[in-house]
Formats: sequence, structure tokens, C-alpha cells
Amino acid sequence: MKLLKIVLMSMLMFTLSNGAAFEKEVKSRTALVKLSSAKPLVVGNNTIILQVFKNKKLSDNDVVTTKAFMPAMPGMPFMENKNAAKYLGNGKYETTLNFSMSGTWQIHIFVTPKEGKKYRVKTSVNL
Repeated sequence: MKLLKIVLMSMLMFTLSNGAAFEKEVKSRTALVKLSSAKPLVVGNNTIILQVFKNKKLSDNDVVTTKAFMPAMPGMPFMENKNAAKYLGNGKYETTLNFSMSGTWQIHIFVTPKEGKKYRVKTSVNL
């Protein structure tokens, strides 16, 4: 009986640890951004890792900023959170998004390459 409990607890811990991460892939005409988080998204601060590809090549130390916002609704003001992302290397950037309440949040990712035109990738998340 003890062995069965140990096996079941191990399976539960493994399932919870692997099912907790957030991952999303977002495409535009020329870009692909992979968003991920070690933890599920919550109301409050969330650390997000962005991996940016332009024309199927990894981004190399571009300027990346994020904007998370919820449009105004009756009885509720417009909410917005903007942040610059920190370059981690290998096309990866780290940013913090703050979701001040549950609901659908729009996320815009702005990438300004060293050469070329600035571009935007858009997505949304539900909390």
C-alpha cells in the first residue's frame, strides 16, 4: 500500500510540474515569437521568456518591448503595462507582464532590429 501511495504521489508531482508552464507561439507575416513562462499566468507579475525569429532566423540583440493591455469597458478604465525586454542571448528575451485583473489581455510585442523596419506581433491571453 505504501508503494502504491509513493508511485501515485510521484505521478501527481510529475504531472503538476510539467503541466504548470505557459507556452504560446505567435506568427506574423515575417516573424515568429514563442512565449513561455515557468509558471502558469496569474493576476499580478509574470516573468515571460520570448524567443524571437525573423524570416526563420533568431533575433540577435534587437530592442524588444512588450505592451499588455485590456480595453476600457463600461465601469472599468483602460489598463496597460509596458516593459522593455532584457536580451538573454540566442534570440531569447525576458520581460515582466503585469495583469491587474482576470479577463482577456491583449499583448503586443514590438521588435526594433539594428537594421530594417520595426515590426509588431500581436496575441492575447485569458486569465
